Amino acid sequence: MSPESIACSAATASAAAATARSLSIRHSVVNLRPSSASPSVSPRLSFSISAMKRSPKRLKYSAKRIHKGDGMLYVEADPSGAENWKLDQAVELIKDGAVGVIPTDTVYAIVCDLKSHSAIERLRRIKDIEYSKPLSILCHSFRDIDTYTMGLPRGNDHGHTDIFRAVKHCLPGPYTFILPASKELPRQCTKHGTKTKYAARKTVGIRMPDDAICQAILEKLESPLISTSVKWPTKDEWILDPVLIADIYPEGLDFVVAGGIRVADPSTVVDMTGTYPTIIRQGKGPKLDWMMDKDENSMSEEKELVVGVP
Repeated sequence: MSPESIACSAATASAAAATARSLSIRHSVVNLRPSSASPSVSPRLSFSISAMKRSPKRLKYSAKRIHKGDGMLYVEADPSGAENWKLDQAVELIKDGAVGVIPTDTVYAIVCDLKSHSAIERLRRIKDIEYSKPLSILCHSFRDIDTYTMGLPRGNDHGHTDIFRAVKHCLPGPYTFILPASKELPRQCTKHGTKTKYAARKTVGIRMPDDAICQAILEKLESPLISTSVKWPTKDEWILDPVLIADIYPEGLDFVVAGGIRVADPSTVVDMTGTYPTIIRQGKGPKLDWMMDKDENSMSEEKELVVGVP
């Protein structure tokens, strides 16, 4: 056999071997792919933190995620507060300007950093809150209340009730107290004027929820949170299931901290800015003896005007 024939045969054999190896590798890769018949396992069931499709309009964060990709963070936490380490990622996202959902002792709340103006504006757009309506804040301690409000009324020698001492007995708890806001509170949290976008600081609702997950997040942040309750976009009802919240608000929220299904029982709102503490919405918190209903307050004020009773 001539040298040219030998070289040609060797080249043909080499090409055949390469083709065989390629086919073998492709076959192996195909076999490694998961079977379509295999049952899919929901990330929420297999692990407490999962990723969901994310709108391109959302903020980008550099925080490390459990799952790759730019998705919603879903954290399923123990309602007793036994697994607070799971909350660390949500806390870091809040510090970076995220808007998300956390549980309270009543219903779920959409929250963001109190000092992030852009996050507050996003929260208003997600919930479609008018600029004429104020926002409430979630506090970890009475120090937060003293910082962002003018404080609770104190007793004196003229017989006025020591409201501060009375409130201390029902907080943490399912109450929202409306108080005069201090200069430390961002203007986006208070009522807005008609001529200018932001009016002078007026009042703000203060909450100190008796919920282990909520308090753990506030403690880790070392700062209050802006909050508003989570409702259905088309009706005036609360969404109580965190899985539904994540499905209904997939393009607005950066994270959801799940703490079980809640009961449709909001906080009791008490206005502390008038002559008497007045309940303007009866909720989960029971009426206490130093609180008045709207009708009772109206009668008391009328009596004070006529008879001069303080």
